[in-house]
Amino acid sequence: MWSRIFALLFLSASAMAQTSASASAPVPPKIDNDFVHQQFGDSCSLEPQFQPLTGDLNGDGVEDLVFVARCKNPLIDQDDKNYKVIDPMDSFYGYGNTKVTAGFGQNDPRQHGICILVIHGAGDAAWRSTSTESKFVIINLAVKTIAVKRMRISKKRATTAIYVEEANADQMTGAIFWDGKKYHYEPLGSGMEE
Repeated sequence: MWSRIFALLFLSASAMAQTSASASAPVPPKIDNDFVHQQFGDSCSLEPQFQPLTGDLNGDGVEDLVFVARCKNPLIDQDDKNYKVIDPMDSFYGYGNTKVTAGFGQNDPRQHGICILVIHGAGDAAWRSTSTESKFVIINLAVKTIAVKRMRISKKRATTAIYVEEANADQMTGAIFWDGKKYHYEPLGSGMEE
């Protein structure tokens, strides 16, 4: 009888220790509208047809997060939510002042407000950390498909880039990559569809 009591007490203590250990383990954040609002404000909402992507975009060895959202006014929350609105494509073509280019918009109303959101991770928790390294909202790209892959930017240097097939008339494909200080846009040519 005493052996049964000790066995029950041992099992009960083991179960409580497991429950306590699992309760203290951090739960990774779910990438949903609540997460987007927390990180980028209420003007942005997740676009569910695009899957969130991860990769080391800034070359620091820490996983970063990329996802597509629709932002009504991305400039309004950038100071409160500590992110930077950037326009690498219009910068490539000569004018990237986001206070002006944020009003350009897309020709296709279905693409109005589509943005690529990037969170540079920090520490062991990477992009899941409560204190991320930096955050960006990339505007003025008509996103049809998006991928995160390696890209050679010189004979000796490769980096992880965001590849975007654009949903405009010429179906351009472009890559957005980090140079160590800022994001750049590189056009890669027209799509293959006719």
